[in-house]
Amino acid sequence: MRILIKNGTVVRSTGRKQADVLIQDGKIAKIAPDIEAEADRVIDAAGCFIFAGFIDTHTHFDLDLGVTVTADDFETGTKAAVVGGTTTVLDFATQDHGMTMHDALTLWHKKAEKSSCNYGFHMAVSEWNDARKVEVDDMFRAGISSFKMYMVYDAMKVTDGQIYDAQKFIGARGGVIGVHCENYDVLQARIAEEKAKGHMDPTAHPVTRPQAVEAEGVARLMRIAELSGYPAWVVHLSTADGLEEVRRARKRGVEVYAETCPQYITLDVSQYAEPDGAKYVMSPPLREARDRAAILDGMKKRDIDFVGTDHCSFTMAQKALGKDDFSKIPNGGAGVQNRAELVYTYAVKTGAITPEQMALLLSERAARLFGMFPKKGVLRVGSDADIVIFDPNDPHTISWKTNLHACDNSPYEGVEVAGRTRDVLLNGELVVENGKLIKPYCGQYVFRKPCEWYRK
Repeated sequence: MRILIKNGTVVRSTGRKQADVLIQDGKIAKIAPDIEAEADRVIDAAGCFIFAGFIDTHTHFDLDLGVTVTADDFETGTKAAVVGGTTTVLDFATQDHGMTMHDALTLWHKKAEKSSCNYGFHMAVSEWNDARKVEVDDMFRAGISSFKMYMVYDAMKVTDGQIYDAQKFIGARGGVIGVHCENYDVLQARIAEEKAKGHMDPTAHPVTRPQAVEAEGVARLMRIAELSGYPAWVVHLSTADGLEEVRRARKRGVEVYAETCPQYITLDVSQYAEPDGAKYVMSPPLREARDRAAILDGMKKRDIDFVGTDHCSFTMAQKALGKDDFSKIPNGGAGVQNRAELVYTYAVKTGAITPEQMALLLSERAARLFGMFPKKGVLRVGSDADIVIFDPNDPHTISWKTNLHACDNSPYEGVEVAGRTRDVLLNGELVVENGKLIKPYCGQYVFRKPCEWYRK
């Protein structure tokens, strides 16, 4: 099948230009002005940007927390993702205590069977020992080249020594480990302090996890990476102080990759005082104005590498598990559908970054680090035809009622955005047209190569 996209502005990290895009057999066949070719379908992209399909580096679909399971599974979550312009999600296959990596991967492949966008997995590791080490090479052979470890949560926490050993072991094979960076002992002590004061509502959540709790964790990871000699990936970076630790480490020669999320450039800590403040309980929490400004500056100066969503959705009934105790509120929020329009509105439209940098943050760098480039993440001849046609002049208001995710709330409820994803091609097929999902369940597993450490 041949599809011709006409009259749009092709946006790549290296620049933008008026050009047409010809797609044949699921691949980009030609990019040039005024292409004249026979096609089964012609799409007029006049007035729109044409981007490589967006890659969400951080989602949690169908995640069982023990007390509850996320509202979105792969079926609902990937429908929302692709309508928002995300053509590939990287979710976390979670190896729980007593489970093998092989079992976790098998389980997540089963969960992902009804995906409407392409998908891959990071392997989230709750145990690091000789038995898990034996499985690592098999994960690479299965297309898994990225892993995750936590400094927090009783069910997932590993020691600093285990992070150090895993960085060396996985790094030597061309992999990378993302780490949730917070000082767990301190935040647990602060939770106890707030409860002792009778401070039990959602406004206590950010008090227990202040900027310094993240910054200390980031600083510790930077030193661990310095000692291991291999790169580090900081997931969902949210603070000015944490970003400064990344910059300091890079000046010392440490190779660091930093991810942030839309909530850290759009929302702020005051929202915990709202009547539905529980929906904003996520970790890291929403931050102050200075942190938002710092994250935008990091995006502008290319110190932030990519933007994921940390989509981990719960209904208001699930959030009510913590109605009398903020520490029992399931952590996470919905955002997988709104990432591109939020980044465009709050970063591009404000002049903090360019459309070219948006392409870098939402597509190219994620594809590079996570072993998908140049098949994914770039508009070039021979690359997969995962393509987003984004209308920069389509203002609207975000609402959970019109989003496709499965939970009855959105942290971005009522937020006005300037543009939106209009059409999406996935593996060369038109699956979203005029903002509507017309062809679901077309997602394919993305087998990934070893990481490309592009900051070297």
